[in-house]
Amino acid sequence: MTVHVAGKIRDPGVYLLPSGSRVTDAVTAAGGVSRGASIGPLNLARRLIDGEQIVVGATTGQAAAPGTPALDPATAILDLNAATTDQLEQLPGVGEVLAARIAEFRTSHGGFTTVEQLREVNGIGPRKYDEIKPKVRV
Repeated sequence: MTVHVAGKIRDPGVYLLPSGSRVTDAVTAAGGVSRGASIGPLNLARRLIDGEQIVVGATTGQAAAPGTPALDPATAILDLNAATTDQLEQLPGVGEVLAARIAEFRTSHGGFTTVEQLREVNGIGPRKYDEIKPKVRV
């Protein structure tokens, strides 16, 4: 997965990390927090989402740059083809069983080509699809 580490970090930039990596791995890859800087509201134990930006030293009210996923995984946009089942469970109305069905659909169909394919997953009706749609991408 690819993440962008920015803010009060020794070596800001874009890093390629193994799937399942956590925020602490991204901070370490970027050389650690700058001297005297605080990690702010970062949850170092949180799993990373492909394509996200980690802003070290951001205050709680500080907005992310336009077009970048928010730091809160509940508001981040998940890639249906890269998200782990743990990340899929963070979607509204998606529990362990439905996350496994989404992952199984992805595996058996060679990945999602459109978000609309979620409608083909057993357990995702029109209402649930409408809740999930704005929180995912392919």
